[in-house]
Amino acid sequence: MKQPNHALARMLDRSGMSKGELARRVQARAAKYGLRQVNPDTTGVRRWLDGEQPRSPMPSIIGDVFSAHFGYRVTTYDLGLGESPDLDRPLVYPASFGEAVEAVSELGRADVDRRQVLAGLPFVALAGTGPSRDWLLGTLDQDQDPDPGPRVRFEDVTSVKNMFASFQNMDVMQGGGSGRLVLTEYMNQHVYPLLRRTYAEDVRRALCAAAAEQTYLLGWMAYDDGEHGTAQRYLIQALRLAEESRDAALGAHVLAGMADQATLQGDPLEGRRLAQAGRHGLARADSPACLADLWALEARALAVLGDGKATAHAVGESERAFTQVTPSTEPEWAKFIDGAYLHGEYANAFRDLNQPDNATEHAQRSIDYARRQGRARRGALSQAALAVSHLQRNDLEAAHAAGVRAISLSRQVQSSRSVEAVQDLQKRMMPFGSHRLVADFNERARVLLAA
Repeated sequence: MKQPNHALARMLDRSGMSKGELARRVQARAAKYGLRQVNPDTTGVRRWLDGEQPRSPMPSIIGDVFSAHFGYRVTTYDLGLGESPDLDRPLVYPASFGEAVEAVSELGRADVDRRQVLAGLPFVALAGTGPSRDWLLGTLDQDQDPDPGPRVRFEDVTSVKNMFASFQNMDVMQGGGSGRLVLTEYMNQHVYPLLRRTYAEDVRRALCAAAAEQTYLLGWMAYDDGEHGTAQRYLIQALRLAEESRDAALGAHVLAGMADQATLQGDPLEGRRLAQAGRHGLARADSPACLADLWALEARALAVLGDGKATAHAVGESERAFTQVTPSTEPEWAKFIDGAYLHGEYANAFRDLNQPDNATEHAQRSIDYARRQGRARRGALSQAALAVSHLQRNDLEAAHAAGVRAISLSRQVQSSRSVEAVQDLQKRMMPFGSHRLVADFNERARVLLAA
């Protein structure tokens, strides 16, 4: 026996809409998405209230209507029309700006309300193929009209951009697990609602750039926190918002993050392809820092593929690009692309090629930069790379010393990547058996993991 949908009834009552008005808005919203066959009437709304479950995609459209009305994300489970959010929706590159706003808003809301469910999502191989192609082709719908509401001003966008520096610094200095929940709440309450309001075209593009920067940062924080399914969804939606901003360098930056993740998740061919797509996109922009990053990430992918010559070439191109960087002219999001970061990436590439001399040189340079800047996460990752290079020379004593420093630095940040680097060292020390230094390192690692 069907039970009345009290959640939908409460939401309809709060909105002040009649059943007929809700039906008309659902029709209009469906038409924006090209779904002309979706045409509910007052009787249909009454059946939903009586407990009838509308067929897909109706629940999502109803959620979009209420979201637009209230200015924050209302999901199908808020309306009693679904037990969980559509977590596959953010894996798709939206065809229109309106769909992008709804997809990223739903993802942000789920990241707060259904964090445990979201944390268990798997990384989907090749999910970046369509987004990177669509971003490069630039064949995206620009005709979506925003919903009515208070007009967004440049002052509103400036406020959002000013917050980005604080959140990025929090991530760089303390790890992705530190400020992610705060940033998610900020995006849900302040940034994503702005995307639904009215604005002049120049304001719209600036707002999309600001939203893309912070959506990327959410993805990066989730990546650093070990939640790769969540990170992948944020990065795809950040790329779509970057396309709306018409900022090619920002889009290339997002593709760099997607390339890094693909390689880390065991698909270096996809990682290389995404990095190359980013470099092609930079033909329309000028960011030597972003170019240096993309070459470094291509080097990482090539190293995993075992191509030493191509890896060395990519590292050289990255270093050449970095010599052209003028920090004052680079965007805020590029500030982390510096000596500590790049030499750390080179070190990992040469580590994967089993070239300990090159890996040691770059790891030590990264460590020196990171120490001066007080960057514990980067220091931990590069100390781990240094330890591996010592193991590749069978120097367990030096590897243990570097590994202990990696553990010490990992305690200072909330970063799954730092912990994973320590766990990787444990595995690499296994051939040394029950040596006292191995036992000591494992005990120190056990304490870190327990914490």
